[in-house]
Formats: sequence, structure tokens, C-alpha cells
Amino acid sequence: MELRINRRALVGLGIAAALTASSFAVLRTDSGSTSSHREAPAILADPLNDNTDTYAFVSPDKADTVTLLANWIPFQEPQGGPNFYPFDTKSRYYIRVDNDGDAKPDVSYQWTFRNEDKRGNTTYLYNNGPVTSLNDPNLLFRQRYTLKRITPSGSKTLISDGIVAPSNVGRASIPNYATLLQQATVKLPNGGQTYAGQADDPFFLSLEVFDLLYRGDLSGVGTDTVKGYNTSTLAVQVPASDLALKGDPKRNPVIGVWSTTDKFNGKGYTQVSRLGSPLVNEVVAPAGLKDAFNALPPEKDADVPALVKRVTDPEVARLLESTYGIKAPATPRNDLVQIFLTGIAKATGPIKADLNSQSLNQDAGKLRPAEMLRLNMSIPPTKDPNRLGVLAGDLQGFPNGRRLADDVVDIELQAVAGAAQSGKLVPGLTDKVDKNDVPFLKTFPYVALPSNVGVNER
Repeated sequence: MELRINRRALVGLGIAAALTASSFAVLRTDSGSTSSHREAPAILADPLNDNTDTYAFVSPDKADTVTLLANWIPFQEPQGGPNFYPFDTKSRYYIRVDNDGDAKPDVSYQWTFRNEDKRGNTTYLYNNGPVTSLNDPNLLFRQRYTLKRITPSGSKTLISDGIVAPSNVGRASIPNYATLLQQATVKLPNGGQTYAGQADDPFFLSLEVFDLLYRGDLSGVGTDTVKGYNTSTLAVQVPASDLALKGDPKRNPVIGVWSTTDKFNGKGYTQVSRLGSPLVNEVVAPAGLKDAFNALPPEKDADVPALVKRVTDPEVARLLESTYGIKAPATPRNDLVQIFLTGIAKATGPIKADLNSQSLNQDAGKLRPAEMLRLNMSIPPTKDPNRLGVLAGDLQGFPNGRRLADDVVDIELQAVAGAAQSGKLVPGLTDKVDKNDVPFLKTFPYVALPSNVGVNER
């Protein structure tokens, strides 16, 4: 397809998900809990199912493939023993893909886990000596996983007895995590690969945004609050044809991506976590709706009027105005609707450019507005990626999917302050955390190695 881009029109990126109105009945607080770095009240009691971030990007070293990656279990560090950070064996973890625009999953990658615990009543130790391989007998607790690819026509088991790379419990116990990560990165039958294990948390930001927007005077910026913390990563790298509608990424290059956790509640599985675009539930949904928002499947988003005003008249814009005098843009914010709910295309809203709307798929049907990452797989990897993504003219970056190094906080702050409408950045509006504290890997799974140094040791 021909990609026609108006770079000025794409200068602004949004912070929210806009939800068109219909029925509040689908948003029930008894339907599950939510996620993303402790963003909702219910997930505080269930960190093993806390889905923190989702990423989707054309693989920088294999441009005919796409990497889908999601993280769970926030704020991990080596001092978290003696049981550390296993995945929940009563849950199903998913990365989901919609390729026809109806906001329903057309391809899902599902991980389930089981424990091998050799400790019994003999020891409290996670390991009784240095761990140098996934099968090291010194590792007394390990998890194995099954990975399935699920489509409307059925499911296929890709990995039946995978081993999760263990928690990094410290320098004496795990002298070389790079070896474990390499061993835990395994080939898939279709020519792809997958990884399940720990990693450095790739999100970088100052969480003092919650202290009345950086202490009320922007003095609460410049410190990466998640520096030194780890997370649990599930990732796949697969050919673009595995994800595209009708297996044809040339005719149908745009996909929607999100991740979920479904937990067994005694009767069946209930969705308790959902994560697409970053920070949506954290700073858009009010506290009273957070425990319900991520229990919804994306196809229900357009039926929730309670969130419409929260997005088309975003609270963050009003806080920026009252705190710093940055005049809030006129409402309703239809630019944010296009960026996050429909994707960007000339035919779908005020930003007159064709970038990542599923209307660009030649075989797509009727589109359903929904909150998710949208990735145009036909845009090749950028030679010199810019942390501000599309905001800086780097069309492979956020909100065209999300790469590990995309500075989504600065991008979103600028957009909610009006850059999406004015085409001009607001001077000084940044959290001054521009990159991750440690470099990312250059090959799959791209995440940085997990820290083996406690945060309080720094």
C-alpha cells in the first residue's frame, strides 16, 4: 500500500481513549479487576495478574516480522524472596490481535503455567547454589509453560513444555542472567521465537505525576521512578503474515494489539486485566471506574458513555491549566478519538493522514472504535529511532504501535496539552526521563536483562 503522511498533522499524540456512547450497563464493577503498575484498587491484592505494559513493533533486525511483548507483576527486585515472582498457575495470560477492525481477537497467544517445586519441607531457598542454566539442579523452583496460538477456527500448541527464565535473586545465585535469557528464547514452528521470563522494566517515567502533577512546580521531574525494578515478560516474534488479515500484510497491514489476564474464579475464567495503550486507565478513568474498565473486552468500549466525557474533556488537560496555566484545548477532543480509538486515516477524523487505521486494510469490514495499540506493519524500522515517535516524524514510533524506547509520557503530555491540535510543542512540559536506565538488547526479546542489585543498594 502507499503510505501518505501529513507529518504536521501527526505532530500530536494522545493520552486517552475516547469511548462513544451507548449503554453504561456493560461497565460493572463486579466483573473483574484491573491492571498497569497498581493502577486500580482491586489489582493491589493480585500482583501476579497485574498486566503493566504492552508493546507492538516491527522487529528492528527482522523487518518481515513483528514483535509482540507484554509485562506483568510490577516493582520486582532481588530482595523479594523467598518466593519471588512466579506467574499465576490459575490464570491464562494473553497477547491478542485484531486484524479486521471489529475489536475482537483474531489471533491470540495464550500462556499457561505450572510449577516444579522441589523444596518441600527441606529448605526455604529458591536455589541451593549458583544457577547457570535453566535445568540447573540448584534451581529448586521453576515454572514451565504451554504456549498456544488461538484463532476463531481453533487452537494450535506452539510450545508444550517451555521453561520460564527464573527470577534474578541476586549476584551470588545467578552470576550470568544473559545465559538464562538466551536459553529461554526458543524457536516457534512457524519460524518465529518466544521468550518467557524476567526482564528489567522497560517503562521509564517519573511517577511524581501523581503528586499533583510533579509537585505543582515541575520540581518532581528527572528521576526514573521504576529504575532498578524488574518485571515478568511474555513475548513472541512472528512473521507479519501470521498476524495480518487473510495472511496478507501488503493488502492488510494494520493490526490492533492488547494483552489480558484471565483468572479462574472457581467456575470459569474471568478477565481481570487488560492493557493496550499506556496510561489509559491510570489517568483517564476515575477511581470509581478503574476496577471495571479493564474487565471489558475492547468491542464493548464503544458502549460506555461514562468514559466519553473523561476523554473528550480530559482531566489531565484541566489539571495542567489549573496548575501551570497551560490553557486546555477546546472540547470535545476528537483528535484523541482518532489517535486511540479508530487509528489515524484521512477518512476517520480531523487528522488528515493515512497511518494506522484499520480502514487502510483492503479487506477490513465495518470498524468498531476500541482502545488498543494500532500498528502499521508496512512501515519499516527506523534507522535512527526518535524517542518522540510520530511527534518527531518517526513514523514507526508511538502511537503507531509502541517500541520499548518510545517516550510515551512526554508524547502524551504534549498531546493532551494541545500539540495534536496546534502542531506546536508546549515548552518545558516533560518529565525529563527520556530513556530507560539500562540499554535494551539489540535482538529478540529486546528487553534489558533484569537487575540483580536491590533498589536500596543504589
